[in-house]
Amino acid sequence: MTNQNSTAEYIYTYACSPEELALCHLEMRSFFRRESLINIIKSNIKIDPSRSPFIRERIEVLYEEETLTGIYEQVSDIEMGDKTFKVIFIKINDLGDTEKIEYKERREIEREIGAQIHGKADVHHPDHIFGIVAYGGKWYFGHYCKNEAIWLRHTKKPREYSTALSTRVARAIANIAVPHPEGIRAIDPCCGIGTVLVEALSMGITIEGRDINPLVTSGSRENIAHFNLEGNVTTGPIAEVTQNYDVAIIDMPYNLYTHATPEDQLSILKHTRRFADKMVLVTIESMDHMIKEAGFEIKDRCVTKKGYFKREIIVCV
Repeated sequence: MTNQNSTAEYIYTYACSPEELALCHLEMRSFFRRESLINIIKSNIKIDPSRSPFIRERIEVLYEEETLTGIYEQVSDIEMGDKTFKVIFIKINDLGDTEKIEYKERREIEREIGAQIHGKADVHHPDHIFGIVAYGGKWYFGHYCKNEAIWLRHTKKPREYSTALSTRVARAIANIAVPHPEGIRAIDPCCGIGTVLVEALSMGITIEGRDINPLVTSGSRENIAHFNLEGNVTTGPIAEVTQNYDVAIIDMPYNLYTHATPEDQLSILKHTRRFADKMVLVTIESMDHMIKEAGFEIKDRCVTKKGYFKREIIVCV
């Protein structure tokens, strides 16, 4: 049965290292409210692929068919006018080993689809890109969007220190905290050098930074300005935060500038409970008892690793 979706559906493909898998899945659950144990997921939720360090590409579905022949018939309705196009066969799919489609056949499928579309193909500099993918026993065709890996531009900052989060982890944490930014106010009250702030601001998230150490808040402002971003960073203790926020990101201090004692840690969590409805906590040690004592409930969590170094990411409400 032929079916052109009346409501938008999207197919996303993923790629990550084994060490990042748990973080990738936590970000996926935050975006889509569920996870996929394979590197492909379908959802009616629209996410810009370039927001995620793990999403590779997205297809906005135009046609869904049981067979490739059905896709060939459907795409013959497409009129490109004076716009050029290209068709990409998505290599990440859920085809079984006996169904795998090798390189030559993938290129042939691309050519066959292109031959049915009314317009001029341009494989090098197309005005528009379409994608074709196999998923769930069906074929999906639609508008193709590739991840532009924006966070790679942020890896070299004018001010850095060794224990700061990597840009990939920071970007995922910003997404976990604020998966859908519209109308959401966030704060990073232990912002350090501003790694999370840079990633969040670059995605259009409304976030403020704060830290008790004037050296790091100065560095945070410098990093934000370096990437032509705008964000408010203040200096002072978390106890002096007076406004309310939808979410707070707490990367618990443990570096050469600031080390929080257990009493400091509990105080940070209690103050966060005072002004934030939700918290995403980054910690290198177990803090479940403190989280409960501060009045938060743990909703989700993961561990991300870098060599022997582990961080826990905990989502609390």
